[in-house]
Amino acid sequence: MSLGSNIAYLRKQKKLTQEQFAEQMNVTRQTVSRWESNEIIPELSKLVKMTELFSCKLDTLVLEELSDRNGIYSDVRIKKIPAFRMACYTVISQDPENDAKEHMRQWAEKSGLFPAHPESKLIGWDFPFVSPEQQNRFGMHGYTSALILPDGFKSDLPGAYITENEEADYAFVTIRDPFVQPFERIPNAYKKILDFLHANNFREKPRDRVIGCFEYEYSRGGIEYMDVYMHVDGVVSSDAFSGVLH
Repeated sequence: MSLGSNIAYLRKQKKLTQEQFAEQMNVTRQTVSRWESNEIIPELSKLVKMTELFSCKLDTLVLEELSDRNGIYSDVRIKKIPAFRMACYTVISQDPENDAKEHMRQWAEKSGLFPAHPESKLIGWDFPFVSPEQQNRFGMHGYTSALILPDGFKSDLPGAYITENEEADYAFVTIRDPFVQPFERIPNAYKKILDFLHANNFREKPRDRVIGCFEYEYSRGGIEYMDVYMHVDGVVSSDAFSGVLH
């Protein structure tokens, strides 16, 4: 692990020169150069300031090898996902993702979905219909959390609406450790999919009763992963495979 390499990598990700980075850190360019060459170690207050600038955790900056991007993203693949029913709940708040997920976990327990059906997957996507005042004045955003329901499951419990996602083709990519640098890794996954779609003449076309994009988080072997899915309108390649999620 090289702290200096991590600093240089994150600085370049931010598209900052050493001079620009030095100005933000209130040091000289020579100091930045010495940090990046591991000649000197930044003091703790500077490291904390870097985590704020780069939107990462202190442990990530100091302990991980961020410059090694091999294995963070899978190749983009095309997948036909069969139709599925889901129970959904949308939250507009300052922390809508966690609020919506927690609500659906409680709903699943009260409705009998958990623990009877532990295989049910929790997915989610941004809810875009938030007013400028909610966003700018109150720092609020929207998020929808949804549980994929097993065949035959029924519930009259309020607190979620039941709907169906029709069979559709999706392009998707898998991210390893998405929350190490969530404001970089997750947006980059969407960009990776968009680049793939444009290069292969796929189209993004909204369709009724089909989610435009969604995310699915899971753990495997002690490692956190996220699959990012985006609906595509095009011919599925012959090596596409079927099945809902993992």
